[in-house]
Amino acid sequence: MNNHVLIASSQDLAGVTMIDHLKNTGFAAGDGGSYTSARHKGVQLYVASGSLLTLESLDETYPEAGSFIFLSKHRSDSQIPTLTCHCTGNFADNPYGGNPREIAISWPSLQKSYLKAITAARHRVPEYDVIIEATHHGPTSLKKPVLFVELGSSEKQWGDRNAAGLICDTLLGILDDGIEPCNKVGVALGGTHYPTKFNRLLLESEFGLAAVASKHNLEAIDDQMLHQMIARSVEKVTHIVVDGKGLGNQKDRILKMAEKTGLEIHKV
Repeated sequence: MNNHVLIASSQDLAGVTMIDHLKNTGFAAGDGGSYTSARHKGVQLYVASGSLLTLESLDETYPEAGSFIFLSKHRSDSQIPTLTCHCTGNFADNPYGGNPREIAISWPSLQKSYLKAITAARHRVPEYDVIIEATHHGPTSLKKPVLFVELGSSEKQWGDRNAAGLICDTLLGILDDGIEPCNKVGVALGGTHYPTKFNRLLLESEFGLAAVASKHNLEAIDDQMLHQMIARSVEKVTHIVVDGKGLGNQKDRILKMAEKTGLEIHKV
């Protein structure tokens, strides 16, 4: 999986800031909206003209892709400067693209590698928080793994060339070096949309994570959905990771369902 496609939108200010950085570091226009770099041979950049959340046909444009990494803005009411990453998917309906009740394919080691690298480089943007997000929004039906890498959380940060450059340089560094596979891979259940316990697990243990369902999505998790979360990972899922105190009133039901999978349960 050494052919990675970075995707950004010309309608997304954070994406445009990242596109500009990539062009300045040697990505040159090629065919059909694609950009390539002699220095980063296994990486292409695709500039889309609309919303990233609905790009469900990239497989046809890039049949040889090993992964699709979306460079996106992150928006939150708090407006706290934040660098985030997450897998995509919908546990219930689909207000923000993708198909209802469909989880995109994840690549746990890719997310873990990026999170560790961007956390290690955070001294270059000390005003920013770095955190994973729970799985949400589209696209969901691509045949290769999807990771969203986001710059937020307001217009001031979307135009921040320093932070955008750090995201791009960090990504290119891990993609050029090759992704080391995780020893343990979990799907994660519980906690908030910004799951600090799962974030710490990625930074401080051997675990990588596939899909992550926050507490407010647990009602939608049934056997079929849990099996889909497990199946839609390019690395074999070995554990169900649960936030023991973050399961709310779904705790007993979720734990019974997790036990039925036969996978080891890891509580955080």
